[in-house]
Amino acid sequence: MDKRLAGHSFHIPVMGISFTIDTPIKVAHYGISSVISIVDDILVEKMREFYASSVGETFISISDKTEDFRAKRITAYLNLVDRIVKDKFDNLKNSLVEKGSDIEKYMDLLPDLSGVKQKFLEVSKQDNIKELKDWLNENLTPGSIDVNIMTKLDKVNYANGEELPSIYNDAHAALRGFANSTLESSVVLSAGMNPRLYGYIEQFEDFYPNEETGAIKKKVILKVSDYRSALIQGKFLAKKGIWVSEYRVESGLNCGGHAFATDGFLMGPILEEFKNNRQELTNATFETYSKVLQTKERFSPEQAPEIKITAQGGVGTSEEHQFLLDYYNIDCVGWGTPFLLVPEVTTVDKHTITLLVDAKEEDLYLSNISPLGVPFNSLRGNTKDIEKLEWIAKGKPGSSCPKKYLVSNTEFTKRAICSASRQFQALKIKELKREGLNEDDFTKAYDKIVDKSCICVGLGTTALINNDLDMKEEGDTVSICPGPNMAYFSKVSTPDQMIGHIYGKNNIMERTDRPNMYIKELGMYLDYLKNKIAEEPTPISPKQLRYFNKFKNNLMSGIAYYKQLYTEINASLVPEFNEFEKELCAFPLFREENEAILN
Repeated sequence: MDKRLAGHSFHIPVMGISFTIDTPIKVAHYGISSVISIVDDILVEKMREFYASSVGETFISISDKTEDFRAKRITAYLNLVDRIVKDKFDNLKNSLVEKGSDIEKYMDLLPDLSGVKQKFLEVSKQDNIKELKDWLNENLTPGSIDVNIMTKLDKVNYANGEELPSIYNDAHAALRGFANSTLESSVVLSAGMNPRLYGYIEQFEDFYPNEETGAIKKKVILKVSDYRSALIQGKFLAKKGIWVSEYRVESGLNCGGHAFATDGFLMGPILEEFKNNRQELTNATFETYSKVLQTKERFSPEQAPEIKITAQGGVGTSEEHQFLLDYYNIDCVGWGTPFLLVPEVTTVDKHTITLLVDAKEEDLYLSNISPLGVPFNSLRGNTKDIEKLEWIAKGKPGSSCPKKYLVSNTEFTKRAICSASRQFQALKIKELKREGLNEDDFTKAYDKIVDKSCICVGLGTTALINNDLDMKEEGDTVSICPGPNMAYFSKVSTPDQMIGHIYGKNNIMERTDRPNMYIKELGMYLDYLKNKIAEEPTPISPKQLRYFNKFKNNLMSGIAYYKQLYTEINASLVPEFNEFEKELCAFPLFREENEAILN
């Protein structure tokens, strides 16, 4: 049987800090995999107290005075989530004889072609409850409770004024928290390679295959934006004896959260490269992996473990979903942003849900608010931005920086601080005033400084609001980071409705003018390039000109790929790609070079 037909062919990626903080508790027992952010141990601890109370467990607080408290908090929360999901899943399997039971819902949510669903219907016809229960115990599985670590969020920590060893850095401690948990799942490593963190993975037993079955209890998923990055990182980890079980390909711009734009490489050609080089990726990493395991005197499998290739970013229709599965042989498709309008799946406060429902294209924009200096997808009118503007109007820009997860700037201080903090912005504005700029230049520079927002707090607040938890330190203002796809989803939905939409059983999208996901991404890259060129001082340096031409050529190559692809499978999109090509060639910076093409 095709492995993609075994269960669900979608997963729910990490969204922000709090939006999927408890999603596994809500959906994992229905066989749906999702990802928890473990960046914020303060939020994690509050959520552990909330859920321990809800299931009648005794909660013992882990103080920030406790040694290794960050890792211990994360482990404790993940263990609690694991127990809750296992209990709910056991109850689901035991609900077999009940009318309208959870087991019926589990099956109803699956795609019609699911092998599990078809086999269940076949076995249930035999009217043998014991045999059916035995089959369920052998074949039914909950969704994976995966975790996400942004590799760059690896802040150095201190105790009694002394710098702690690197294993107590934020990302290292988060990894240890996951590694020491009872979960049998995956860690999603995003935001690029962190060699020291990657090397730390080999310290934990659960990331190696066991001798009995060769199974890996805790797996590694790499979120990547291109094939070259996947190959480099896969080889690096293989040299540590660590296998990458999944490469999660995400659109550079047509996504939620931080946007790690490529140099004009588009999603379709990137997936084509993965499709054509999948076996090469396996071979290139397995030989090294096997030798390293033998050197470490560990069990080394005779055959390469499975590698999955998944994709996410801007998918919005069942046709796009199925196309990715069929044409590129993708194992699973990530659906993130649309689930922000499904309260039974994600955690979003009522006010922010209203903003999302009403959001149009112009309300969803690529901002510069992130202290990481990476473009960040944002929603106009979110309450965190309103609060930020109020502080600016009072002449006190910046945040009090209560959590300090994004501290990275050492421009003014020996110990890193956050560029969204009041401390940094006051120092930066003081420096700016000494430069003697004219009014226009001063205003532009000032606005750029105060634009940074305290997203490490804002992205976690919604869970506190929804669960009526203490917000004294954080406040009650919310940041949110939907992808541009949100403009085309405009009503609150149930899990049944959203999952039915994914599988083509129904349609929850009221607008009929949504562009194809590839068209949307291409338009975003063209706008991105135009903005980059506009920001560049004139005359443009030869180095930057070479970069812009490289970017343009990559876009042209992508357009040619799409024109060929859609000529073969669906010619209706070709005229749209032709228009993008003309617009790109006609851009002033490239016009002279492309006169021959235009004529």
